[in-house]
Amino acid sequence: MDEEAKMRTCHLLDLPWEDVLVPHILCYLPLQHLVSLQRVSKQFHSLIQMYLANCRTFDLSSIGPSIPKEAFCSILKDNKLLHNLSLQNCSAWVTDKELLPVIGQNQHLQRVDMSGCVWLTRHSLVAVSLSCMHLQNLGLAHCEWVDSLSLRSLADHCRGLQSIDLTACRQLKDDAICYLAKKCLKLRSLSCAVNANVTDESVEEVAKNCRGLEQLDLTGCLRVRNQSIRTLAEYCPKLQSLKGSGASSGCAGVCSFYQSPDIAKVPSIRCT
Repeated sequence: MDEEAKMRTCHLLDLPWEDVLVPHILCYLPLQHLVSLQRVSKQFHSLIQMYLANCRTFDLSSIGPSIPKEAFCSILKDNKLLHNLSLQNCSAWVTDKELLPVIGQNQHLQRVDMSGCVWLTRHSLVAVSLSCMHLQNLGLAHCEWVDSLSLRSLADHCRGLQSIDLTACRQLKDDAICYLAKKCLKLRSLSCAVNANVTDESVEEVAKNCRGLEQLDLTGCLRVRNQSIRTLAEYCPKLQSLKGSGASSGCAGVCSFYQSPDIAKVPSIRCT
């Protein structure tokens, strides 16, 4: 009877933490609930910290603005195992001060999305390049603080990069894009959209070095012409998506260009 009574009074925290709660229960709870659970008791706080310290993915894209800076630092202070970090909707508050310690202790990061984080500086990108040698995917859309030197640092240290979004990174010019293309030969997806500094020089360098390219966004690249698009067709047989609406005659005529007989061998291209 005593054992039956114990079973009836068994609490959630009586279950094995590492074998049951962390891998089979907490992983299904949204971050908001985990943060709330931390405030229930000291035991719950310890449990949630254990879980957060072993997370491989941390995504604030849906709730970013509701988490204050202090909570962000507390949540990730013990984590050294992150593979995926998304800060996409934290632009209202995240700065180098909060991000640099996280980057510095997570050298296994493969995917980082800093899109729209306008309060960061080039120091965050340099930190990513120096700490995250295994980086494959990087989102920097609308990060106008990205400059040539920080992008060069990324290209020098993250040679395995496969996808990068540089939409509206308007400080970047051809020299930076060309340097990236020469160093990161495994690029499969690249966006240089909304940057009037990008010319044929960038497109041709990308085409000749990144032969496995599958997606390229040149929307708003007003100085891209037909010749570089032809080079792209010649050197990138795996190209599947080429965006160029709102651009010059080079991109505006992409769809009709890809229907010409001399490049019929090129796979289906989605032009928008």
